[in-house]
Amino acid sequence: MPAYKIKEIYYTLQGEGAMTGRPAVFCRFTGCNLWSGREEDRSKAICQFCDTDFWGTDGENGGRYATPELLAEKVISLWPPNAAGSKPYVVCTGGEPLLQLDEPLIKAFHHVGLEVAVETNGTVAAPAGLDWICMSPKANTEIVLTAGNELKLVFPQASAEPELFESLDFDHFFLQAMDGEETEKNVKLCLEYCLKHPKWRLSLQTHKMLNIP
Repeated sequence: MPAYKIKEIYYTLQGEGAMTGRPAVFCRFTGCNLWSGREEDRSKAICQFCDTDFWGTDGENGGRYATPELLAEKVISLWPPNAAGSKPYVVCTGGEPLLQLDEPLIKAFHHVGLEVAVETNGTVAAPAGLDWICMSPKANTEIVLTAGNELKLVFPQASAEPELFESLDFDHFFLQAMDGEETEKNVKLCLEYCLKHPKWRLSLQTHKMLNIP
């Protein structure tokens, strides 16, 4: 079994979407199928607006984990001890976590008591056993994941208009403003769209507002 390549693992609050404010251990997998993660390749990437560092294994608790059990043990070790009444929660993110996240690792997470969420671009099929699926579709990609818990669309994206995705089988539909030089303008566009199309809800990146990981 190949080692899992991990950029970083850290404990924080979920900053966006339906789980905003929930304590979670973030497990960031190295690698993505829409961009190499290197700045010199950004102009040629399918997704050029990603602002996440998922290149390499040099982050906090990053590295190569040889077995599902070793990775699960590291993740659960970051959950507060004696946290009575809480459900340990791991968010598998990236990059594109479904390039590596598999059923053995999901089972290992469950074995140590973790509820398992994934944040994916939807171009890779999801393995069985996930407790929460959040998909963030990107323009000019082929979506193979058509059902889940939460669809979170970065807005606006040319060729990725909300109406292209609203018939998919998700419980929650969020618009999230594309970050960058026009963030304020894009938040207003999201707000206006949600008011006109109430199937969609506004997601704000509260972790950036609060300056937490």
